[in-house]
Amino acid sequence: MCGIVGILGNGREAAPLILNALKSLEYRGYDSAGVATVQGGTLDRRRAVGKLSALAELLQNNPIGGAIGIGHTRWATHGAPTEVNAHPHAAGKVAVVHNGIIENFQELRTMLAAEGRSFVTQTDTETIAQLCDHFLGTGLSPQDAAAATLAKLEGAFALALLFDGEDDLMIAARKGSPLALGYGDGEMFVGSDALALAHLTNRICYLDEGDWAVLTRETATIYDKDGNLANREVRVVNVSSVLVDKGEYRHFMAKEVHEQPSVTGYALGSMLTPERDAIRDISETLDLSDTPRLTIVACGTASYAGHVAKYWFEQVARLPVEIDIASEFRYRQPPLPKGGVAVFVSQSGETADTLAALRYAKENGQKIVAVVNVPESSIARESDLVLPIHAGPEVGVASTKAFTCQLMILASLAIAVARQRGEIDAAEETRLVRALSEVPRLLSEAIASESDIEKLAYELAKARDVIYLGRGSQFPIALEGALKLKEISYIHAEGYASGELKHGPIALIDENVPVVTLAPRDNLYDKTVSNMQEVMARAGKVLLISDAAGIEHAGEGCWRTLTMPDCDPFVAPIVYAVPTQLIAYHTAVAKGTDVDQPRNLAKSVTVE
Repeated sequence: MCGIVGILGNGREAAPLILNALKSLEYRGYDSAGVATVQGGTLDRRRAVGKLSALAELLQNNPIGGAIGIGHTRWATHGAPTEVNAHPHAAGKVAVVHNGIIENFQELRTMLAAEGRSFVTQTDTETIAQLCDHFLGTGLSPQDAAAATLAKLEGAFALALLFDGEDDLMIAARKGSPLALGYGDGEMFVGSDALALAHLTNRICYLDEGDWAVLTRETATIYDKDGNLANREVRVVNVSSVLVDKGEYRHFMAKEVHEQPSVTGYALGSMLTPERDAIRDISETLDLSDTPRLTIVACGTASYAGHVAKYWFEQVARLPVEIDIASEFRYRQPPLPKGGVAVFVSQSGETADTLAALRYAKENGQKIVAVVNVPESSIARESDLVLPIHAGPEVGVASTKAFTCQLMILASLAIAVARQRGEIDAAEETRLVRALSEVPRLLSEAIASESDIEKLAYELAKARDVIYLGRGSQFPIALEGALKLKEISYIHAEGYASGELKHGPIALIDENVPVVTLAPRDNLYDKTVSNMQEVMARAGKVLLISDAAGIEHAGEGCWRTLTMPDCDPFVAPIVYAVPTQLIAYHTAVAKGTDVDQPRNLAKSVTVE
């Protein structure tokens, strides 16, 4: 969610480097930013509310020196987005940046206040700085004070600490929130992820859960959660900052929508045999032939990918599926079957609720499959089978290419499981694989409808409420389409199963409520059209999205129509995701909202 950057530079000024690195983390979402450095043994800091441009202007007018520093982009949790609540936080001789939530901060704050310490912010993070400075006051060294502080903290955190009088020392730690170390030539770096450090180094070490590290320019000494020395692998990570450039597009979201034909091809290619006519064998790692039930857990858009996958696993592989959103699953504590398998879907691989749910499933004997975009992420590292989605860096908060790549991987996995369970023969597998192989072309054809979508978006932008309808595997796409519109245009939207319309939502229908109906000409088409007719009978404005045959059959009386390419029903949900993405995008553009960084949202949600 928030972004952390730390630099122990070799003679280079830290603040400009930190600011540049923070820009690569803007996609995470934030409402304030700041930098702290040590120069000549003295701590100093600058903070600003709003975008990084405000911090850049502040640093230009009031520079801050020093070759060691920490920086942060904050997404407000405790306390409003104000300068006083912005990171880095400082107390006495300590400055800290922090991602996550300290759950016992009130208890610690009360204890410290009783000892005469006064607090100036509403945040949980200030407690970390105050507590560490308290331990320094007892005579502990900075390293020992940091260790004592970490032992007192409950909750989730990734943090980096600087100390007054120490220009070659930084402490970094992680518990429930990701943190990476970067190795340079006589320099060390800290980042929320590898992308933050891409322009500084490609030699990255990921801290494990509970790790903390003592950093100097020459060394990184890592301790595990028990205080023992730990040896974590340093990897060469190929993350190019070129990949996070908008290129010819106005917004990252537009660029990422248009990348879908290519990246879905990469995703499918990773699952195919060399002959490209079958899904590669995964049985040595994961055999689901006798698995009684599959559990799929995710949040937000990823959960809707899981909902689509439920149709595939149950219809093609005949494997019962339970799906839940991670924030409910982890606290519902459901009984899990012996020999069960759990699939966790996450773009970042660091989603806090999903990671906690994974650990619950693992403790209950489930085999774990991760469908993630970051193979080095926490979720990936704690899984039995990792299926990367190969979407590349996704910057826009509203997920597009990651969603369709997740669907490609899950569809491929469903085929592999169907083969394991004897539910399909070689001929049927070949047919399904050919259908998936057509997806990149079909997505290109779907994107070709963009000019029509742009025109109707100016009308949709006037709406206060929009309803999305779909049946079968189009129902999760209706949910996802509504989410996209809410996220970036701020128009209230809801997705419903078409058959549920008459059980309540139809009361909302009038001439001012557009109803987006997803209805490819499949075996459920006639039933969906019947629901659409119910809307039109009540003066509702129907936007029908279907193939040419579907439009010809039912298009009369619709407010607008969008024609999608003919496709196999198996892949239709992947194809029909595109028009919902473009509707949301162009409606948001028409309204003038911040498409890539919508209000109150963050790309990587690493807190509960």
